[in-house]
Amino acid sequence: MAAEPPVLPGSDEARRWAVEELSKSEYREAAPGWLEGLWRMLTEWLRSLDSFPGVDGSAAAPLIGVGIAVVIGIAIILARPRLNARSRPSDDVFDADATWSASDYRGRAAAAASAGEWGAAVVDCFRALVRTAEDRNVLDTRPGRTADEVARELAGPFGSEARRLAWAARTFDGIRYGNEATDRDAYAAVMELDTALQSLKPLNAALPAEPAVPR
Repeated sequence: MAAEPPVLPGSDEARRWAVEELSKSEYREAAPGWLEGLWRMLTEWLRSLDSFPGVDGSAAAPLIGVGIAVVIGIAIILARPRLNARSRPSDDVFDADATWSASDYRGRAAAAASAGEWGAAVVDCFRALVRTAEDRNVLDTRPGRTADEVARELAGPFGSEARRLAWAARTFDGIRYGNEATDRDAYAAVMELDTALQSLKPLNAALPAEPAVPR
């Protein structure tokens, strides 16, 4: 059986296809300025084909198809960096809407551990550690803090635990943002670190060891 010939769009159909593709929100949100310029160039080029002497719709169709593919390809290249950045999860320790207390996080960690969900248990145990440091005024309550920043900032007042803090931060990031697997031992290690920090007095005497208002 003979294959059917490919459908070659006329200039009007090509405009419609291009409009439908380039009007997708991911392109316009990611590269609005560049996209407007590309779209203007494509429109002017299609109009020039309509007015070019001796070029009918069928003859221009391959050029139109190539032109649309090139413009859409450029739009994707321009949009990709911002789309990829937007698709990556934030590396903050806490979720944007998290208002859990330290005891809440410890309860969640214990529940996850009981279910054998060791990654979730480690993540919430580390969050409990951070929330407790905020409650004790060892860390200021600041959105956007990363696990690495937590480890560095707590290494000062809790110098004896600097190595374990650095390990816990790497483990947190590996689980939370690298999809790394973990186990019971990692959860036990973070839980022990959490308990140890609660029992230690910060080295900086200006920082109170107990929270003014428990959360």
